[in-house]
Amino acid sequence: MNSGDTVWVLMSAAMVLFMTPGLALFYGGMVRAKGVLSVMMQSFFCIGLITVLWAVYGFTLAFGHDAGHGLIGGLSNIGLRNMTAPLAGFHGLHVAPSAIMIFQMMFAIITAALISGGTVDRVRFGAFAVLIAAWFTFVYIPMCHWVFSPEGWLAQRGVLDFAGGTVVEINSGFSALAVVLVVGRRRGWPKEAMPPHSVPLSLLGAGILWFGWFGFNAGSSLGANGVAVSAFVNTQLAAAAGLLAWLLFEVRKEKVATTLGAASGAVAGMVAITPCAGFVGPMPALLIGAVAGIACAAAVRAKFRFRYDDSLDVLGVHGVGGLIGMLLLGLFAAKSVNPAGANGLFSGGGFALLGKQSLAVAVSVVFCFSVTYLIAKVVDKTIGLRVTEEQEFQGLDLSQHAETAYSATGGSHLGS
Repeated sequence: MNSGDTVWVLMSAAMVLFMTPGLALFYGGMVRAKGVLSVMMQSFFCIGLITVLWAVYGFTLAFGHDAGHGLIGGLSNIGLRNMTAPLAGFHGLHVAPSAIMIFQMMFAIITAALISGGTVDRVRFGAFAVLIAAWFTFVYIPMCHWVFSPEGWLAQRGVLDFAGGTVVEINSGFSALAVVLVVGRRRGWPKEAMPPHSVPLSLLGAGILWFGWFGFNAGSSLGANGVAVSAFVNTQLAAAAGLLAWLLFEVRKEKVATTLGAASGAVAGMVAITPCAGFVGPMPALLIGAVAGIACAAAVRAKFRFRYDDSLDVLGVHGVGGLIGMLLLGLFAAKSVNPAGANGLFSGGGFALLGKQSLAVAVSVVFCFSVTYLIAKVVDKTIGLRVTEEQEFQGLDLSQHAETAYSATGGSHLGS
């Protein structure tokens, strides 16, 4: 075990965990004041729920030896047993299996939390808990094994995804869309204005996300090495390009540049570079971020045309951004950056990698959307997903948690 590599992976895991409170702030600022605590609570709840489920059975099903079928891992590490043995398919690493386990745990946590952004103001907390537990079991774990485990069937086919363009981004975006279509639109949307109650809160959250994303992407090298440096640099370049491109789109369309647009553009750029970070050079990273900034800004506006109420644009930013990153990786990947990768179309590799990336995108979209839609339907038909009209009007902070974010008495409505 190399101490430098281990420290880098553990630090990166902590940075990725920090992204979830950052996401809570980012989401919390974008909702109305009566719902800020409920959306924050969902992110923090995911930290607790997914940590426990990952330790009990999630990790072993995602990364355990799968006997050659490539669909799901075995039970050799159930309850985090046998963690001193090398992980199936991982070769040449100098970090303990437990370090990889805790790093990957943080990915599962934030992916679950991302879904909550699509359904703010209208989902019962208990139903959300059941939904996320089922989604984690039947959607996230299989996707994680297929792509991130060296024994997964998409990884075996040569699909490249450095840090989660499929497992995290496409998964969260299209899973959120599925739940949105089941639960329906917020009452009054889109006719009633529902502006963010605190853009500064969202900017603080975006800054935390930006910081944590360096651990998210560069930490996925699983070592303190040249690939980590490349991923770190590419993350910053894509974020900056996404920010500027989104603002240019806003100015062209609406004659104004907004602070929330700047934050969203940076996030879109980082989403798109996530699958590419350790496989492309710096100039492609700038281009990938810029394309994502424009495409995601356009996708966010499309929800009004198609009339699906993805409240905080999980599909428009994460789903579309992840899709863009996965496909552009098929064009710009270069073995000169990472010998463990492949050459894309513009590096002399022909269309082979682009075909594999397209397969992964199609599988991810169809699988994540369809299975999540089925889960949401079952939850809705059995225990009910949506709050009552009275509870929605009152706000989920009070109706689900008996609290308010800005009350004069300190926030509790459970007595003195």
